[in-house]
Amino acid sequence: MTVKNNRRIPLELYVHIPFCVRKCQYCDFLSGPSDEETKDRYIEALLKEIRAAEHTEDYEIVSVFIGGGTPSALKAEAIASIMRTLQEKFFFCEDAEVTIEANPGTVDPEKLTIYRNVGINRLSLGLQSTDAEELKLLGRIHSYEEFLKSYEWAREAGFSNINIDLMFAIPGQTGEAWRQHLYQVAELNPEHISAYSLIIEEGTPFAEQNLDLPDEDTEYQMYEDTAEILERYGYRQYEISNYAKQGYMCRHNAGYWQRLEYLGFGLGASSLYGGMRFSNTHQMQEYLTDSRKPEQIRKDVTVLSRNEQIEEFMFLGLRMTEGISEKNFEENFNVRLMDIYGDILQKYEETGFMEHIETKWRLTRKGIHVSNHILADFLLDE
Repeated sequence: MTVKNNRRIPLELYVHIPFCVRKCQYCDFLSGPSDEETKDRYIEALLKEIRAAEHTEDYEIVSVFIGGGTPSALKAEAIASIMRTLQEKFFFCEDAEVTIEANPGTVDPEKLTIYRNVGINRLSLGLQSTDAEELKLLGRIHSYEEFLKSYEWAREAGFSNINIDLMFAIPGQTGEAWRQHLYQVAELNPEHISAYSLIIEEGTPFAEQNLDLPDEDTEYQMYEDTAEILERYGYRQYEISNYAKQGYMCRHNAGYWQRLEYLGFGLGASSLYGGMRFSNTHQMQEYLTDSRKPEQIRKDVTVLSRNEQIEEFMFLGLRMTEGISEKNFEENFNVRLMDIYGDILQKYEETGFMEHIETKWRLTRKGIHVSNHILADFLLDE
């Protein structure tokens, strides 16, 4: 394969594994338990889709994210076959970030060692809580002690870039309990922590229950405590829900927010490629039958208009704590940011929800808490 002008276009890859041991009470992802035969057929179909993907000689892979579901619920060899097929198909840059999501209770030393040996260099562990009752309430399959063992095994296997997922505003959770979770996890010194507020999604078991959720003021304080406590331990908040040690920002997720192109493989996986957005079928049988024909399994193919690209630039960029660059906006769209959004930006600056720092616009702490309302103002008329 030749490299043109020694420069390639950065491309990210997402691989969806729609299987888990048991569905959690809050989960609305495209995932669920399955039998071994279906898992085997799915991996076969997934490898066919990867091999049939577009010719990408002008691109280099800067990150891969194997998500789910619970990818670590698969046999290690299945993950290894996915990685080998990706490496055969695509040109990987030398320092590509390759992440796999894993849950405690589904990994062991041998599996983690295989992950490292096939090029996976970042592990995202789904902890959610350090409290046994909270874990049970959420429907998690593991204990905190099992998580600690998984974390220890990951370090022994050579993982030097680990994320831990946490969830706050859990039913019955107090502010003090959440602070203790943060202290416990920060003391472990992972490179990255993702801290999300529980959202009750339609169609989930939680949506059918009368839950004792923390009130709005308590949830607000939990969010503020997260940034304050983690900052003491050397974590910088670089996105609404993500905190990292210096040099360990999740490059894959940052690529989404910066609108890098990405290709998604697997059931329901989304893509932004060639100026189009599309997602794979959500129907398992259709995917298993037609995965070798990407054009048949891709649904909702949309060629983004200029206005839609501008809206995405704002929606995604404002998730980052560094905000939107006026220079980048003008380079992307050949128009000044203030010419398009000047009135809106000034309105939110005057009300204290946004701030202008040198040549960047970003949400303030106050603005982050009402970000969904603010972002709706950045929709453009077609």
